[in-house]
Amino acid sequence: MDIGLSGKHVIITGASGGIGIETTKMFLAEGARVTGTYNHSMKALESLGKTWPDQLLIIKTDQTKESNVESLFRKANERFGRVDILVANAGIANHEGTAIQDMSLEQWKATLSVNLTGTFLCAKHFFVNLEKYKDDIASLILIGSTAGFFGEAWYSDYSASKAGMHGLMMSLKNEITHIATKGRVNLVNPGWTLTPMAEEALEDKEMVSKILQTIPMRKTATPQDIGSAILYFASDVLAGHVSGETINVAGGMEGRVLFTPGEIELSD
Repeated sequence: MDIGLSGKHVIITGASGGIGIETTKMFLAEGARVTGTYNHSMKALESLGKTWPDQLLIIKTDQTKESNVESLFRKANERFGRVDILVANAGIANHEGTAIQDMSLEQWKATLSVNLTGTFLCAKHFFVNLEKYKDDIASLILIGSTAGFFGEAWYSDYSASKAGMHGLMMSLKNEITHIATKGRVNLVNPGWTLTPMAEEALEDKEMVSKILQTIPMRKTATPQDIGSAILYFASDVLAGHVSGETINVAGGMEGRVLFTPGEIELSD
């Protein structure tokens, strides 16, 4: 089935990460032209560049700096023209949980700077691009997390940054149609996913047990599961009348297990 992504130009931020690299690969396979960003290492993207040299542009970008984001869109426009789709995927998480009373202001600011302010800057310049290159169709896909819905103890900075994606989506879905009349904004919330970011936590058997107790399907997601939801929202064939919606890719997750049986004292 042709889902209408061939020839589309998509920017994927954080394209070198677990979800980002798989999503990049899936867009390229559909015939899209992709500008993929990385901040620390482009190694994961290099092999894709060799396979799809005419379809992939790789740009180092620190999305906390507006000058970097401006440069990203300028270079992307110069190479592939109008950016039709933005997948705002880049984000960070502190791998060692920190209680809020112990969390430094520097950690809080750093997480929100990348995850929320960085997403704002990318969305802003995506809209600038849409104003410059007029067309009725456009799609912005924000990448949140189930942590933004259910919360995540010891990761309040990450949870808060991802919770902000919903408000951003609900505002921008109304703004985008003033520039692109059929423009759409949607949100994908991954749950626990087999990526390098989650690898350390998923090596803890007790943690995995707690995770699977919340998921009816009793498994974690793969990056391709997340990529499939992103491609659905990006496609005007599949989701052309879908805007302001959220897909939780989490196997039916209903919440968090807070305590193990041994940590609970039952009263008589």
